[in-house]
Amino acid sequence: MVKKTIVLMLVVSMTVAFGNLFAQSARDNISIVGSSTVYPFATVVAEHFGKTTSFKTPKIESTGSGGGFKLFCAGVGVQHPDITNASRAIKDSEIETCAKNGVTEIVEVKIGYDGIVLANSKKAAPMKLSAKDIFTALAKQVPNASGRLIPNPNKTWRDVNPSLPNIKIEVLGPPPTSGTRDAFVELAMESGGRKYQSLSDLRSKDKDAFTEIAHTIREDGAYIEAGENDNLIVQKLEANPNALGIFGFSFLDQNTDKIQGSFVDSVQPTFDAIASGKYPISRPLFFYVKKAHVNVIPGFKEYLAEFSSEKAWGSDGYLSEKGLIPMPDAERQTFANNVKNLKTMSK
Repeated sequence: MVKKTIVLMLVVSMTVAFGNLFAQSARDNISIVGSSTVYPFATVVAEHFGKTTSFKTPKIESTGSGGGFKLFCAGVGVQHPDITNASRAIKDSEIETCAKNGVTEIVEVKIGYDGIVLANSKKAAPMKLSAKDIFTALAKQVPNASGRLIPNPNKTWRDVNPSLPNIKIEVLGPPPTSGTRDAFVELAMESGGRKYQSLSDLRSKDKDAFTEIAHTIREDGAYIEAGENDNLIVQKLEANPNALGIFGFSFLDQNTDKIQGSFVDSVQPTFDAIASGKYPISRPLFFYVKKAHVNVIPGFKEYLAEFSSEKAWGSDGYLSEKGLIPMPDAERQTFANNVKNLKTMSK
């Protein structure tokens, strides 16, 4: 009887082990979600990886940075993504959500830099905006002459600034789940809001109250949420020369025959202007790796090695040809080492 029990326990143990192994090997391609801005860069690496190795081409979905973190942090296992792309750094709240669901070892990989552009059709003249103009056009509330906050009354760009065209304010931009939206309100709207003395004073007294004002975009039709499909925004700009669109520099770089970037504080978004730090609306780009999946999914380590190679993200790498602004040499080496050693984020 004892022998039968032991044999039965061994059979059950082997069955469980086999079931776990089967679950682990149930997916033979890398699953990637996240930022629409990082999507084209990840796609180029994935396609190159699929063509030059024996591994399958990774599957990539453009869900937006917020949506990507939600999927990534949902748990460990082949039913969950291996990597999430992001056009902003992961938030503390997202790290906490990951931890609650067993995602405790995360490798943060900065891949380079990007500029956020406000572009319009080449059928129209390029816009020349200041950060204050951007805030004044798009904030839900703006100070009046006495400094009191009022609902944004501006209907045209000339209402915002007499030197701007007398055309209706129409800006196609990303939704709140987008990392591009997060970066835009932080880099452009906050900067513009501080140009108002009353809001600058508020910021020094109550930063949270200032941030609430600067991050709240108007909802009366002047700003149109256009989803996570930046290619669709480009198409809409072609159809409407009076409209502006907000997206990452790479989409401008890939569509220079159709659209042009607006000047912001007298600087036009170009590769060199972003790389040098002169263009004011620029931000780092990332992807995040679920370390628990690295030794389970075939080709995972090799994909990470490809992405972090000089031929990919280096100063003359193939990603720079697609509009990615490379990190300085020392910073690239640091992150390449982090990838190689799978260095997880410190708690």
